[in-house]
Amino acid sequence: MTSICLYFQVHQPFRMRNYHVFEVGKHKPYFDEEKNKEVAKKVARKCYLPANKLMLDLIRRANGRFKVSYSISGVALEQFEKYAPEVIESFKELARTGCVEFLGETYYHSLSFLYSKKEFEEQVRMHDKKIKSLFGQSPRVFRNTELIYSNEVGKYVEKLGYKAVLAEGWDKILEWRSPNYVYTPLGAKKIKLLLKNYKLSDDIAFRFSNKSWAEWPLTTEKFAAWVSSIQGQTINLFMDYETIGEHQWEGTGIFKFLEQLPFELMRHSHIEFRTPSEVAKMDSVAHLDIPYMISWADLERDLSAWLGNKMQESAIQEIYKLETAIKKSKDKKLLDDWRKLQTSDHFYYMCVKYFSDGDVHKYFNPYDTPYESYIAFMNILNDLVLRIKKGERKGLFARLLEKLEAQQ
Repeated sequence: MTSICLYFQVHQPFRMRNYHVFEVGKHKPYFDEEKNKEVAKKVARKCYLPANKLMLDLIRRANGRFKVSYSISGVALEQFEKYAPEVIESFKELARTGCVEFLGETYYHSLSFLYSKKEFEEQVRMHDKKIKSLFGQSPRVFRNTELIYSNEVGKYVEKLGYKAVLAEGWDKILEWRSPNYVYTPLGAKKIKLLLKNYKLSDDIAFRFSNKSWAEWPLTTEKFAAWVSSIQGQTINLFMDYETIGEHQWEGTGIFKFLEQLPFELMRHSHIEFRTPSEVAKMDSVAHLDIPYMISWADLERDLSAWLGNKMQESAIQEIYKLETAIKKSKDKKLLDDWRKLQTSDHFYYMCVKYFSDGDVHKYFNPYDTPYESYIAFMNILNDLVLRIKKGERKGLFARLLEKLEAQQ
């Protein structure tokens, strides 16, 4: 049997306001309440609600043979709770079917693994707790932000208790190997490594509506024929959930395509749908060495989408320099703001790579230029520093007052 493992990333950041230098020190809100509400409601209407309805219908029609998995960032869940609670309810309904798996990740969709293992682990535990409270599942499979992965990630999340971790099935690291098998990270013992079949995934996520593509239009029969001819243990189709209805609009036929696809695939007797944790029960064929960080972003599959220029490097280094002071303050609001500023999208908006994949960087971007994004971020960071110092002064004053009272 060959499994089909269908996984969707669900994420929306708390977008920042275009914070002006003259606002620094006035401690005005960092995040654009109206913009975040607008985007959450829009994508809920175009994607999340109709897509969840479709997935629920597919599960029921297939009598449980159709399965799907999600990784939903904590910041996305917070916005659903605040702006579109009906989205949360629709995911709960999916969870009750027993055919849906929720994966673990960093709560704030951050790059914390690269800068602070302590912060990374705290965010992962926060996210696990959130998933358990909402959907009654304890995540057993991990996906790092934007599929950022290396041997080090695999070994680390194994120690956190996960059974499998996801990564990009990138040709450069696979060489002659196939992404359609289960591997073990080099240096790990039991955790399994599940690799995205990026060619088939991207046929749906990026090329589906491209009329200049040689394979357009993509039909369910054509796609199922490609899948059925592949040799391997599992074909992992990983993509953004916003592919359905937002990146690929309803008028492209994406909903109809996905409505028919599971049944077209299941016509082939050797194909069945499995969740990532079910795939992880398969035997590993080999250890796979991925010594440097890769991701699923852009043509390069590296970290340059977030760390490819001096602006990005400066911004992210400065935010993590504040960790000790932030946590020492015991100020929950300060800590939450700091963590929301870690969300990878803020650094993505500073990207200056506008080549063949430039439109991806512009999508949902509230800024006209990467430089505007950087300036707003650094202004907010300066305000954050002033809040820390203000808190430190208050703490010092309180301690002096305590000493005076003790002497009386």
